[in-house]
Amino acid sequence: MTETSQRPRPLRVLAAMSGGVDSAVAAARAAEAGHDVTGVHLALSANPQSFRTGARGCCTIEDSRDARRAADVIGIPFYVWDLADRFREDVVEDFVAEYEAGRTPNPCLRCNEKIKFAALLDKALALGFDAVCTGHYAQVIVGEDGTRELHRASDMAKDQSYVLGVLDERQLAHALFPLGDTVTTKDEIRAEAERRGLAVAKKPDSHDICFIADGDTQGFLANRLGKAEGDIVDESGTVVGSHEGAYGFTIGQRKGLRIGTPAADGKPRYVLDISPVDNTVTVGPAASLDVSGLTAVRPRWCGTAPTGPGTYTAQLRAHGGETEVTAELVDGTLEVSFTEPVRGVAPGQAIVLYDDTRVVGSATIATTTRAATAMA
Repeated sequence: MTETSQRPRPLRVLAAMSGGVDSAVAAARAAEAGHDVTGVHLALSANPQSFRTGARGCCTIEDSRDARRAADVIGIPFYVWDLADRFREDVVEDFVAEYEAGRTPNPCLRCNEKIKFAALLDKALALGFDAVCTGHYAQVIVGEDGTRELHRASDMAKDQSYVLGVLDERQLAHALFPLGDTVTTKDEIRAEAERRGLAVAKKPDSHDICFIADGDTQGFLANRLGKAEGDIVDESGTVVGSHEGAYGFTIGQRKGLRIGTPAADGKPRYVLDISPVDNTVTVGPAASLDVSGLTAVRPRWCGTAPTGPGTYTAQLRAHGGETEVTAELVDGTLEVSFTEPVRGVAPGQAIVLYDDTRVVGSATIATTTRAATAMA
């Protein structure tokens, strides 16, 4: 098997340049490999100044300028494409709607699906480009028969295949990840950027959610959805506190509950359930967060959909570890059982299935089965 970047003929490549160090080095490597590279920065906000500046590497005016300077150094053409309307509809509004429904979304995963490898890729192909290049740490492996597989990065510490698990076979056929086989530290990537004369070499990594300027997710949601007072109850239904909006909580949350009544055992309580129907948040002990299985909807496969039950490892959050599962697609819904109970699984998040390092596919978590209930 060979990597996509080792195809014999040069490709016309559109390099998505966020203004950060990873995407700049990825574009430079693609150009150095002999591809015909054009850089593009995605303008994702109608008012970029409202996005956080400084350590973002994503969506601000200064990021677009950093990306342009990097393209100039690499010696490739550069453009800014306005995808603000699409980003608002497919990512921001989806984010708000998911929280309103009591779920916990992953906007970065949705952006990869809807923006970078749908809107951007479709436009790139229409303009005659062969592939889109990004700075993600993952690998596309091409088999002798031409089939493509998405695999984890060589360096597990930097692997980002989880947020790419929404890509289908067609999208993988036009994806380049030049950093995926890099077994180096981030400091070495920065050193490479410095050797190449890229000013973003020392720019801090982006964190959190790019479209929430001050990092206050609860405040952002309150501005969009308004305050809606409700009860915080324990597992027996006894009211133990109040809140100003159920959307401000996530499954597994411990801090910020503002519960006046201490638990009978004196131990911390965690968010167990969020019910938008009656605007109630249920809290309880850590052990009640354990789940033995889940159902997930809207599956997307990085290749042919599996048939029948199978044994896989699964990743349940962007920076989480792997857990062994059995999974089967039943009438369009993915039914998953854990070999060992897993704690704090939140509906709305993605489950990504792996066969060793290969990404099989992903789906959005809809419901969970409590381990305590299953054992009762």
